[in-house]
Amino acid sequence: MATGQLFSRTTQALFYNYKQLPIQRMLDFDFLCGRETPSVAGIINPGSEGFQKLFFGQEEIAIPVHSTIEAACAAHPTADVLINFASFRSAAASSMAALKQPTIRVIAIIAEGVPESDTKQLVAYARANNKVVIGPATVGGIQAGAFKIGDTAGTIDNIIHCKLYRPGSVGFVSKSGGMSNELYNTIARVTNGIYEGIAIGGDVFPGSTLSDHVLRFNNIPQVKMIVVLGELGGRDEYSLVEALKEGKVTKPVVAWVSGTCARLFKSEVQFGHAGAKSGGEMESAQAKNQALRDAGAVVPTSYEAFETVIKETFEKLVEEGKISSVKEVTPPQIPEDLNTAIKSGKVRAPTHIISTISDDRGEEPCYAGVPMSSIVEQGLGVGDVISLLWFKRSLPRYCTKFIEICIMLCADHGPCVSGAHNSIVTARAGKDLVSSLVSGLLTIGPRFGGAIDDAARYFKDAYDGGLTPYEFVESMKKKGIRVPGIGHRIKRGDNRDKRVELLQRFARSNFPSVKYMEYAVQVETYTLSKANNLVMNVDGAIGSLFLDLLAGSGMFTKQEVDEIVEIGYLNGLFVLARSIGLIGHTFDQKRLKQPLYRHPWEDVLYTK
Repeated sequence: MATGQLFSRTTQALFYNYKQLPIQRMLDFDFLCGRETPSVAGIINPGSEGFQKLFFGQEEIAIPVHSTIEAACAAHPTADVLINFASFRSAAASSMAALKQPTIRVIAIIAEGVPESDTKQLVAYARANNKVVIGPATVGGIQAGAFKIGDTAGTIDNIIHCKLYRPGSVGFVSKSGGMSNELYNTIARVTNGIYEGIAIGGDVFPGSTLSDHVLRFNNIPQVKMIVVLGELGGRDEYSLVEALKEGKVTKPVVAWVSGTCARLFKSEVQFGHAGAKSGGEMESAQAKNQALRDAGAVVPTSYEAFETVIKETFEKLVEEGKISSVKEVTPPQIPEDLNTAIKSGKVRAPTHIISTISDDRGEEPCYAGVPMSSIVEQGLGVGDVISLLWFKRSLPRYCTKFIEICIMLCADHGPCVSGAHNSIVTARAGKDLVSSLVSGLLTIGPRFGGAIDDAARYFKDAYDGGLTPYEFVESMKKKGIRVPGIGHRIKRGDNRDKRVELLQRFARSNFPSVKYMEYAVQVETYTLSKANNLVMNVDGAIGSLFLDLLAGSGMFTKQEVDEIVEIGYLNGLFVLARSIGLIGHTFDQKRLKQPLYRHPWEDVLYTK
C-alpha cells in the first residue's frame, strides 16, 4: 500500500445507498473548508434514478442518483472514492463491484459484521490492484480542510472545535471511529491539528492496517508526526513494530494501545469491536504497548498521559524547527436548517397549510379530534366520518344515516347519464381508473347533479324571505332562471322518482322538522300545475332536506348554515356518491373487455 496522500481538495466520491444526513455533513464540511465543488459527485441507490436535493452552503443543489455502480462510475469518471453505506449483507458484493471499476481508487465500507471470508477476498483484490479499502466497521476518514467520509468527526460544531477545517501537521490512525473523535479533540488542544485522520475499523480483518497508514503518513511531507491508537486483540500493531525496527518510519510516532483493563477480568473479555478481544499474552494491550515502546515509539504509561506525550512530542518538533505555525482562518458560518432553527427557538416560520379536520402527528390519525381506533370501536359508519371531516362535529345518528342514504341513492343512475357515459367512453379508450373517473366527474355541474347547492340556496332564500310558492316560482321565471331541484327528463307527476319518495319518508319519520322540505313540496305542487314533468328531482329533495338537517339538528348557527350552502358541501355529497358508480362503470367496461367506443353515424344529424 504505502504511497502517500489519499485525498485532496478536489477529491470527489460516489455515495452508495442514499443516507441524507452523512451526505449533508460531507457537503457542509466542503463549504466549511472553502471547496469550490461538492465532494459528493453522485449517489448510487439500486433501482432508483433521478436527483436528490441537498445544500452546498446556502445553495440548494441536485446530486444525480444512479441505479448501478457501473452507471455512476461512467457518469462521474473523476470520482475515485466510493463510500459504501450498504448493509453487512450486501456490502461485500457492492464493494467488489466498485473495486473492479477502473475509476475507483479508495473504498470506505461502513457496515459492521461483513463476513470475514468476504473481507479477505476484498483485501486480496484491493492489494493486487493497488487500491485502498478502509473498513469494514469504520466511520471513515478525513483530510483536514479538504475531504471527509460520511459522519467522520461528527457534527460541524465538533469539526470546528477540532480545527479540522484547515490542515495541521499530525497524521492520525485508529481502529475506533468513536475514539477518533476523542483524539481529534485531544490533538487539536495540544498541537496545530490533524492533517489526515483514518479509522481503519474494528473488525477482525480490516481492509487496511495501522501500519499501512503510518507508512503512508511517513511519505506525506506535510505530516510531521504520527499518532496511533490501537486496541487489544489481533496482531496488527506488531506490523507497525517491525516497520519501526526496520527504520521504515522516520517521523516521531506517539502510540497507545487501549484495553489494559482487560487483565482485571478473570476471563477473556470481548470489548466493543469484533477484533477487540485478547487471544493471548501477545495480543494484550500491555504487550503491544511494550513492543511499540521498545521499537522506538513514544508510548505513555496510561491513556490519561497520552495527551501529555503528544504535546511534548509536538513542542519538541516546533523547537527543532521542523513544524512551523499554521495560519489560522475563520471558517464560514454554515447555514442552519430551518427545522433545526425552529426547534432551537431561533426563528419563527409561518406554516403553509392550515388543517382543522384531521391530525396524523400522534400514534394514530384523528378525524376532528376523534382517534381512528375510537371510530372503529364505536362502530361508526361512513356518514359519521363525513360528519367529522366535513362538518367537524359528530352529528346525531339520524343525520349520519341520512347522509348514508343519500350516498346510496345517488351512487349511480345507469349508463346513459352524461357522467357514466363519459367514464364508459374513457375506460373503453384504454385509460386508467383515475382518468375514467375524472372524465365522468367533470360533467357534474348545473345541468347534471350539481344543482343540490342551488336548490338549497333558492329554497332557503324563498322560505326565509316569506315568499309563497307562487311568488317564488314567478319571480324565478321573470329572472329567466329555472327552479333548481324541479324538473326531470323522465319522471312525471304520476311517475315520481322513487329516490325522492324514500328520502322524504325517512325525513318525516326521523327529522325533528321538515319545514324546508314541505315548502319544496308546495313549490312542486305549483309547478306541476304548469307541466307534468316539473316534478321534484333528487337534487331538490336532498337540497331541501339538508337544510332541515342543518337547521333542525340545533348544531349549526345560521351563519354556518349559510356558509355550508355557499361553499358547496351539498354538491360534494353528490360527487362523493356518484364516484362509486363511475368507478363501477369503469371496472365493468374493463371486465367486459369492451373495445374503443365510436358513436354511430346514424345517431348524428349532419347539416350545413
